[in-house]
Amino acid sequence: MRTASLSRPTVFGTFLLLAALAPAGGFAQSGAGQRGNATAAPQRAETAAEAPPPADSRRAMLDELFARLAVSQDEEETKGITRLIERRWLQSGSDTADLLMSRAIAAASADKDELAIELLDRVVVLQPDWAEAWNKRAIVFTSLGDDDRAILDLRRAVAQEPRHFTAWTGLGVLFRKAGDKKSALAAFQQALAIAPHLPDVEKVAEQLELEVNGRDI
Repeated sequence: MRTASLSRPTVFGTFLLLAALAPAGGFAQSGAGQRGNATAAPQRAETAAEAPPPADSRRAMLDELFARLAVSQDEEETKGITRLIERRWLQSGSDTADLLMSRAIAAASADKDELAIELLDRVVVLQPDWAEAWNKRAIVFTSLGDDDRAILDLRRAVAQEPRHFTAWTGLGVLFRKAGDKKSALAAFQQALAIAPHLPDVEKVAEQLELEVNGRDI
């Protein structure tokens, strides 16, 4: 039974959860009522299915973007760079895996979460090293209310790509939801160490810092 949705409020808050778990080109745009946009889904699918550059070239581009991200000066610059990184993450290097991913994105956007899970199950078998596949499946598990499996998938995502700031933020969201404030704070701090000035995350991390470590005197 569905207990959460990508466009419904959670105990943590709609916008932060969506920002954490739905990268650019992902299942839904942040904000209520945008899930299931029939015209947007094919466009996202086409973007995900574009022929990717060679693996070495993708890695070099990502390294350059992460270097820029580390020295970004404000929230607007961070947003621009993270969107570019997230688009690169959607390219696995496998045409078959990318096609399955695009179909999973379309299925989840149409509220067909069970179908999305089936498709993503195939993706992670084909491309077990693809961090974004684990991240995307975590989104759907969260939508289905299966936070435990979502956390497992997010752990796989950061194991494959330790710089996956959206997966780290997603872990922070779910740890906080579970009442594990220390782990949540550590996850949010990890995300901010990679991508400074992330929208909302700084505020939540500051709040958790006070709750976990107390207010300075």
